[in-house]
Amino acid sequence: MGRDELCITVPSLFHCPISLDVMNSPVSLCTGVTYDRSSIQHWLESGHDTCPATMQVLSSKDFVPNLTLRRLISLWTSSTSSPSPAGLEEKVMVWMEEINNAKFERCLDSIVEFVSRGEVNRRFLASFDGFLETIVGVLSVNGMQIRVLESVIRILSLIVLENGVNEKLQKLIFKSYPNSNCLPSFISILRNGSLESKMACFTVLESVTTDNESKQFIAGVENNFLPVIIHLIKIDNDDQELHDVVLSFLIAVSVTRSIKSQLVQLGIVEVLSNIMSSQNAAISVVEKSLKMLSIVCTCADGRSALSSDQKCAGAIVRRLMKVSKPATEDAVVVLWSMCCLFRDETVVEKVVSSNGVTKVLLVMQSEVREGNVRRMCGELIKVLRLGCKNGGGFSGVVSYETKTTHIMPC
Repeated sequence: MGRDELCITVPSLFHCPISLDVMNSPVSLCTGVTYDRSSIQHWLESGHDTCPATMQVLSSKDFVPNLTLRRLISLWTSSTSSPSPAGLEEKVMVWMEEINNAKFERCLDSIVEFVSRGEVNRRFLASFDGFLETIVGVLSVNGMQIRVLESVIRILSLIVLENGVNEKLQKLIFKSYPNSNCLPSFISILRNGSLESKMACFTVLESVTTDNESKQFIAGVENNFLPVIIHLIKIDNDDQELHDVVLSFLIAVSVTRSIKSQLVQLGIVEVLSNIMSSQNAAISVVEKSLKMLSIVCTCADGRSALSSDQKCAGAIVRRLMKVSKPATEDAVVVLWSMCCLFRDETVVEKVVSSNGVTKVLLVMQSEVREGNVRRMCGELIKVLRLGCKNGGGFSGVVSYETKTTHIMPC
C-alpha cells in the first residue's frame, strides 16, 4: 500500500444522515430514510415530528431495523484493513515539520483531504502526539492569511468530536491566554471567510465552550467577539444555515446576566424579532430564536427591549403552535414572563391586538396533562381577558397574583 493510499473511504450509505458517523444500529422511518437508532431516537424525543433528511411530517414515529444494511456494514467493517501505522506516523510528522517551518499551503490541503476521507483517519490524527498543539499554534500567529486560517479551522471542525479533542482544544484556545490568543483568527474568518469556514468556526467554538469560564472568556467585552457575531446575522439576512449555527452558539454561551445584557445592547432582540417576522425563516431558526428570547427575557434589559420592539410580541403570538412543541413552550414562557410575572402593559396590548387570547387558549387545550405550560396559559388568559375588558390596556393587572413560580428573573 503506497503512502498516498493510506486513507480509508467509508461508503456514503453507511453514514447516519444526522451524526455522519458509521451506523451501529441502522433503522428506517416510514419515509424510507435510514438513521442510526440513537440519533433518530434523540431527534424524536426532542419533540420533532419530521424526517430530518426530507423534513416530511411523519405519519408514524415508529421505525424498523434495516437488517440488510446492518449486515453490509458488518461485512465491510470486518473486511477493511487498517492503514500502516508506521507510514501514517511518518506522513503526519512531515506535515507537522512543514507547519512549524511556515510551509502551510500544500501540507494543509493534504491534511484537509486526509481527515475528510473517513473516521479512522480523523481518529488517528486527533490522537497523534503534538498534532493539535502544532495546528492550533497557527491560529495564534498575527496577520496569518485567511486561506491558511480557513484550512486550519476546517481541519479542527472535522476532528473536534473525536474522543478527548474538545478538552484539549479548550486548554489550547482558552487556558493559554494571554500567552497565546486565538480569538483574533476566529474573528478574521467570521469577517472575511467563506460561509463554510464561518460555520466551521461555530462548530469548533461550540464544542470547546463547555464551561462557564470559557463562555465568559469568549463573551468578554475586550475580545470584541459578540459584536462580530451579531453583525454577522444582521447582514446575512437570508442564510438560514448560518443563522442556525449562530443561534445555537449564542444559546450555549448565554449563561450569565452580563452576557445576556451585552447581547441585548448589541440588538439581539431586534434580530430575533426580524427572524420570526420573516416568511422565509427556517423552522429550526425560528425554534432557536424563541429559545433565545426565553433566555434574554430573564434579564431586565431583555424585557425592556422586548417591550419596546414594535413587532416582537405579535410575531411570538403568530408562531404559537406553528413551529414545534418545544418552540411553543418557549413562546408561552416569554409571553407569561412579560404579561404575568412582570406585568408589562405594552406587551399585553400587543398580544391582545394579535389575537393572543385565542392562540393561548388553543395551546392550553392542546396540553392534555396538567403542567407548567398549561398553568402559564391559564394565567395568561386571565391577564389577556382583563386587558380586553380595558380596551387593550389593563390597569387592573397590578393586583393580579401568579401562582407559577418556577421561572424567576436573574
